[in-house]
Amino acid sequence: MGAYKYIKENFQNSYKQSSASLKDRLYRWHEEPSLVRLEHPTNVARARVLGYKAKQGVVVVRARIRKGLRKREKNKGGRKPSKSGRFFSMKKSFQSIAEERVAAKYRNCEVVNSYYIGEDGTDKYFEVILADRSNKKVMHDPLYSGVIRQRNRANRGLTSSGKKHRGMVPSVRANLRKD
Repeated sequence: MGAYKYIKENFQNSYKQSSASLKDRLYRWHEEPSLVRLEHPTNVARARVLGYKAKQGVVVVRARIRKGLRKREKNKGGRKPSKSGRFFSMKKSFQSIAEERVAAKYRNCEVVNSYYIGEDGTDKYFEVILADRSNKKVMHDPLYSGVIRQRNRANRGLTSSGKKHRGMVPSVRANLRKD
């Protein structure tokens, strides 16, 4: 193993010990806008596993998502008390919400993947890897060519975080039919 092994261990230790550098980084991120384009990923080892390459046309964006249950507006008069619930758990993960928000802002790019990078008391932070559809270097790369052909991957649940919320995996479904 090379340097990525040590980079991965360093990130794991900083998360476990909640080091001062991690707290300082989270404090700075909280002051920034919710979507920030980055020069390079924060956790290079994790980004490389999920499809990041340091080449022209590949972009990394950090997304900040507010934690907690979502609350509906107070209902108006004339409704049944049994239907007046206001706090509901989300049907999808914070990570897939982050991917959708980034995809909406960067319309010329397609979401490749995303990963968790930290959280503070009110927010969770994810880094989303994007591939530019109009860049020729990315279009001819076999890693990204299949991704670019699929439009709106994040909204259709085709990324790794969205697939968790679309029912059973097709291979599991096929194995159930054989029995």
